[in-house]
Amino acid sequence: MNGTLSISALILSASPPVQVILLLLLVASLVSWTVILSKRALLSRTQKAAAAFENRFWAGGTLAEIYEASRRLAVSEEGIAQIFRAGYEEFTRQQGSNINPDDALAAVQRQMRVAQSREVERLEGGLSLLATIGSTSPYVGLLGTVWGIMIAFIAIGNVKQATLASVAPGIAEALIATAMGLFAAIPAVIAYNCLTSNVDRLENRFGTFAEELTGIIDRGLRGVGSRAQ
Repeated sequence: MNGTLSISALILSASPPVQVILLLLLVASLVSWTVILSKRALLSRTQKAAAAFENRFWAGGTLAEIYEASRRLAVSEEGIAQIFRAGYEEFTRQQGSNINPDDALAAVQRQMRVAQSREVERLEGGLSLLATIGSTSPYVGLLGTVWGIMIAFIAIGNVKQATLASVAPGIAEALIATAMGLFAAIPAVIAYNCLTSNVDRLENRFGTFAEELTGIIDRGLRGVGSRAQ
């Protein structure tokens, strides 16, 4: 587009309400991309940390050795490592008491569930914002379109003869609001679905590890095997 029908000219000449709506949609798009990029980096880091910790865990050694090695790391680990620490620390507390093994195991499981819930909540943070942007942006854009078309028809009514040249700018600026709404919504919806799927896979991975650790700790509480010592 060129001349008076360039996109920048249409935006600058749009009515104040349409300009405010376009600004809101632009901010929503920037916020959406910020959340998308940060969540993608967080999930990737958590997946790599989970794989690295599981490799160390299944490489051998007692739980005490794995716990001490985890504590010596310069950077605090996320995800599975936090679940392991919560379970092992509760396991060591229960070992010093005369509590029934079943009750002790239940306490360990509670601590791991709490740690898992915190990790999942951390991973899910910001996804609701993406869902909100994805679901509301098209309607906000539509509001700008309706307002712009209304202004265009009012302008047409004030002239004796309507021509394409007089109608086109108003209609075009109105449709820009719809396009901007879709521009903000489509990436947010796609990213929300992809990131939610990744969080679900990590949650399943956390749950599987917690079940495996529960079995090892159960044997340790009952004095069977040496891995949990």
